[in-house]
Amino acid sequence: MTVTPPRTPRTDGPVSVPPARSAARSGETVPETAGEAGELPAASSGFLAKAALVTAALSVAGALLGLVRDQALARLFGAGSDTDAFLVAWTVPEFAATLLIEDGLAFALIPAFSMALARRSQGAPGDPVRALVAGTLPRLSLAFIAVGALLVGAAPQVVDVLAPGLPDPALAVDCTRLTATCAVSFGLAGYCSAALRAHRRYVAPAAIYVAYNVGIVTGMSVLGGLLMVLVQLPSLIGQLRRGRTAGEAPVGHEEPRPLDTALLTTVLLFALCRQSQTLIERFLASQLPAGAISHLNYAQKVAQMPMILSVMVCTVTFPVVARALAEGDAERARSRVERDLALASCIVLLGTAAVVACAPQIVELLFQRGAFTAQDTAATAGVMRVYALGLLGQTLVGVLVRSYFSGGRGSWYPVGAMAGGIVVTSWIGALGIGPWGVYGIAVANATGITVTALMLLAGMGPRSVPIRVRAVLRELSRPVRAALLATLAGALAAARFADPVQGLAAGGLTVTVVFLLLGRALGAQGIVSALRSVRSATRKLSHGRS
Repeated sequence: MTVTPPRTPRTDGPVSVPPARSAARSGETVPETAGEAGELPAASSGFLAKAALVTAALSVAGALLGLVRDQALARLFGAGSDTDAFLVAWTVPEFAATLLIEDGLAFALIPAFSMALARRSQGAPGDPVRALVAGTLPRLSLAFIAVGALLVGAAPQVVDVLAPGLPDPALAVDCTRLTATCAVSFGLAGYCSAALRAHRRYVAPAAIYVAYNVGIVTGMSVLGGLLMVLVQLPSLIGQLRRGRTAGEAPVGHEEPRPLDTALLTTVLLFALCRQSQTLIERFLASQLPAGAISHLNYAQKVAQMPMILSVMVCTVTFPVVARALAEGDAERARSRVERDLALASCIVLLGTAAVVACAPQIVELLFQRGAFTAQDTAATAGVMRVYALGLLGQTLVGVLVRSYFSGGRGSWYPVGAMAGGIVVTSWIGALGIGPWGVYGIAVANATGITVTALMLLAGMGPRSVPIRVRAVLRELSRPVRAALLATLAGALAAARFADPVQGLAAGGLTVTVVFLLLGRALGAQGIVSALRSVRSATRKLSHGRS
């Protein structure tokens, strides 16, 4: 791909550093390809499109393997007390994934590595990247081990806090002790993932959930966590060995650089607040009849698929935004975040429309076999439709929070916004569980995350990448209108067929066609950008194979 030299830094950005030297060469065709040592692939639209497609493909593969795992659970145990106990223990890996891989650690490490790479490119003494690794990896590894040991010892208390209404918590305690080992493996996997993404290497980080679920499906959780580390380790070692450009010896020496304490504290608190939505749900659902936690889990896993795909956009571009701010180019960062919002919103709204329109058919095809009955399908589909109402809020939070932390500084505003959403979730959940049961919990989840998204939008400005909020909201209204009509048309089409396969095919196709046609007619920039990126990436991949 064609590579353009880095821009001259602006003086109005959050971070001001001298201009970085041109690092990448033309002719690179895949995201994992490195040029000379120390170079980064250019962040052109073609490169980002290919990286997003590769990341999305591997993420979908990992998610599908996760569905295989959940299908096996549903077939063997249905939605009963044993499944509830297992899912309470599974809260530990879910928490660890959010804190150590998806959100918390990545928000702190990617800006730190981006700054180190920028300092390396301008000729700082020693190797800032290796100094960062020396100052952070040993300390974080000890912290991961300590947390894992604490969870093993405190498993009974953890289960009692997570689900005090379980009739027999012994099985949940045993499972929690087994899952506690993920604190170490997930922590190391998250560290490798953040470092590689900062280097714009996306294949190995995107493959971790494939490796993880292969390990779980074929063996056990410990094996899955270990595979997440091993699949990334060769690539990370290769990047650290390259260091500077070929033949250039490091000049001077740089002391190990620890992470900024304020940054690490705020990102971990934000991730804790965000993941506490799951704690609230399971705490409330443990007071309902057996199976409630299972229905919530199955519904949430399927409903969140569109959100996972949409967030892949900013997973790929977050290092680009962080590097732009490290080089002082706030305008480039703003443009990137606004484009991410438009594209991610279109992706998640298309998926939301499909989930709402075809929920019964999706659940029946995925889970209705063995101990999972038609009644479980109806309950799970209903909850899934309610969950889907919060998917746009989930995606907006995922995109916007990165703009607050991409400058590599601690920010308490996102923590406050997430805490406000948690208060709303808790309040509505406590009031709604009586009259509406699991539906009240799902309503609370959707409402709380939407409130957080609105608060993050309202707070955009000097403390984050300064996007144009009114322009973003105007742009967002276009795919929202298209999604509403597409949902109605898709539901009508799906209902015409008794067979779930035919209903899902008819509903999904109708949703897609109506959404794309209406979105383009309304001028939704995210749809235009997505189609252009897919064409560009497909053309370049075809060229690379020829």
